[in-house]
Amino acid sequence: MLIIVNPYATTVSDRLKNLVVYALQGRYEVEAVATEAQNHATEIGREAVDGGYDIVVAFGGDGTLNEVVNGLAGTGIPVSVLPGGSTNVVARSLGIPNDVVDATEHLLGCADDFSPRPIDLGVANGRRFVFSCGAGLDATAASQVDSHPQMKQRLGPWYYTWAAVRGFYGEYLRDPVRMRVKTPEGEAEGVTAIAQNSDPFTYFRDRPVRISKRVRIDDGTISLAVLHRAAQRDVPFIARRALGRHGSVGDHRSIDVFDGLTEARIASASRDPEGGWRRFPVQLDGDPIGLHGELELGVEPAAISFVS
Repeated sequence: MLIIVNPYATTVSDRLKNLVVYALQGRYEVEAVATEAQNHATEIGREAVDGGYDIVVAFGGDGTLNEVVNGLAGTGIPVSVLPGGSTNVVARSLGIPNDVVDATEHLLGCADDFSPRPIDLGVANGRRFVFSCGAGLDATAASQVDSHPQMKQRLGPWYYTWAAVRGFYGEYLRDPVRMRVKTPEGEAEGVTAIAQNSDPFTYFRDRPVRISKRVRIDDGTISLAVLHRAAQRDVPFIARRALGRHGSVGDHRSIDVFDGLTEARIASASRDPEGGWRRFPVQLDGDPIGLHGELELGVEPAAISFVS
C-alpha cells in the first residue's frame, strides 16, 4: 500500500499519520509519502505505476483524492481514501466512515475481501473529477475557503456557507457572469452550473445536500444543474431544499437539471468592456482551478477502481 498524505489537510497531523501507518501495517506493507505542493499527489500517483503497489490511498480531503485519481486513472491500480478533509464527500458517499480511526479499521477489513469496484470519473477540459465540477457561485465560495485554510479548519461547513452568502450578495446579485449550457438533452442559460458524477453533491455536517438524485458514480453518465438567476427571493426556498431531509435543490423552479449526460458544454455569455468574453470561476471536487471562458464536460466510465 502506498499512502499519499496531504500534511496540510484539515484534520491531518504527523501523529495521526504515524498511527494510521502503524495500524495498517498489520495487514499491508505500507509506504507513506507526503505531498509538498499543489498537484504533487498527481505526480506521486504517476510514479507509483511501476512501484508494484496493490492499492494507493489518498489521506486528505477530496482535493487530494482528485489529484491521486488524475495520476492513476486507467492504470488498473485501485485507490481508496482516508478522510482528512473538512467534508470528505467521496469517502462518505461510498460508505467509508468519516472518522479516520474508523476508516482505518474499515480499510483493514477490506484486506479480508479485497474487491475493488469500478467507478466513473467526470472530465472537465481534460481534467478528471470524482464527484463534482462547479462553475459560478460554488466555485467562488470554494476559492474564498481555499484562501483561508485556518478558518476552514475552525468553522468547517459554516465557513463554506458564509463564503457562499458573501459571494452571492457581493458579486452575484450585482453583475454575475452568465453562462450558456448546451447538452444533448437541452440548453439553458444561468449564473451557476454544477456537474455531478455522484449523489449527494456535498454534505452540511451530517446532512447530504442533493441537487440531482438520479446520478450514480457507476452509471456511465453525469448530471448538470443550471441556476437561471441570482435573486434574493429564491434564497430561502433553495436553502430549505438544500438542508431539508427529503427534497433536493434541483426541485426549485429556477434550476434546470439535465440527467443521463455523457457530454455537455458551458461557455460564457457575458462580454467585458473590451468586447471579450468574461471568465467564470471553476472548482473540481471542491478545489478551485481558476477562471475559464468555457468548459467541455464528459465522463470516463469505469475509469478507476475504488476500494470501499
